[in-house]
Amino acid sequence: MNTGKKYLSYTLATSLLTILSFAVITACSDRQAKAKANIITKAAPKPGIVAKIGGEEITEEALIGEDKMDFFELKKREYELKMDRVNRLITEKLIGAEAKKANMSLEDFVNKNVVKGDIKISDGDIKKFIAEKKIPEAQVNDQIKERIKQFMANEKRQNTIQAYIAKLTKSNPVEVYFEKPKMDVKIEIGNSPILGSKSAKVQIIEFSDFQCPFCSRAADTVHQIHKKYGNKVAVAFKQFPLPMHKDAKPASEAALCVNEQSTDKFWKYHDLLFKEQDKMDAASLEAHAKAVGADLAKFKACFEGKKYAQAVEADMAYGEKVGVRSTPTFFVNGQIINGAVPIEQFAEVIDEELAN
Repeated sequence: MNTGKKYLSYTLATSLLTILSFAVITACSDRQAKAKANIITKAAPKPGIVAKIGGEEITEEALIGEDKMDFFELKKREYELKMDRVNRLITEKLIGAEAKKANMSLEDFVNKNVVKGDIKISDGDIKKFIAEKKIPEAQVNDQIKERIKQFMANEKRQNTIQAYIAKLTKSNPVEVYFEKPKMDVKIEIGNSPILGSKSAKVQIIEFSDFQCPFCSRAADTVHQIHKKYGNKVAVAFKQFPLPMHKDAKPASEAALCVNEQSTDKFWKYHDLLFKEQDKMDAASLEAHAKAVGADLAKFKACFEGKKYAQAVEADMAYGEKVGVRSTPTFFVNGQIINGAVPIEQFAEVIDEELAN
């Protein structure tokens, strides 16, 4: 159709004008702003010093300042990219050597000797995946099922390859000479509800939002952690309702009203809120309180009087202060984990901390 061609031409012309305009503005700006700070690069006078301004030595900590989280994310991303390259090289060199001995290409060797044929994903596997990820039934169609099938097949393939590599490297480990970055942030538990023993060796502080779907997934992981580690690990829950979730803040206040009566009832209420995320109006919050066995008269007086509104605000302010940018955010003995990640990612950090 001609309409499409006209639209393409107009869009292209508009884009070119935008680029040209930007180039002109940039060129003018460059001509006008010639002067800039005189900066030279040289070796540091001593470890930990990254700059000297007006005769004053600036430490790396002072340079980073309040942007500690942003710098950590950059280092973490760099580490992940390096490890990704290491894993690729392991496959190319170690499995590649096996393939060469068999006089086969790497791909053929992996398909025949490692993966051993097509990977089967059953309808039951897909159904289980949908249930675990809490994908709404209304969103599930044949196209979504096919994508899930492809994802699961690829994941299963990668796990099979990794298991094969684990055997190859069992007696001949791979050595890497760069360390995983760590950001240790001291977080005060305060009066936050705790699952487990407060004296546990590993303390996990979670900043979460009752209306956040990713937080709902993370709630299941929290219970998996508690089941796996028992009183070796404590999980503290801090309120971090996001502005776009209008029902999250009242839900946080209601949860703390339940916690006032019983921490055990709080965690039951916590689970119910995440299970019924579409039911967070005042009547539902009261019904949930009744369902977990809270005293309704006390709950209503607390909730309607907004007794814990300030406490929720304090959690939010504290979260922003320590670098929380999204939910859920976890601090495992001060080490940050962002998002609804699987228990394996928590276990890696928890096991290290318990070993230390």
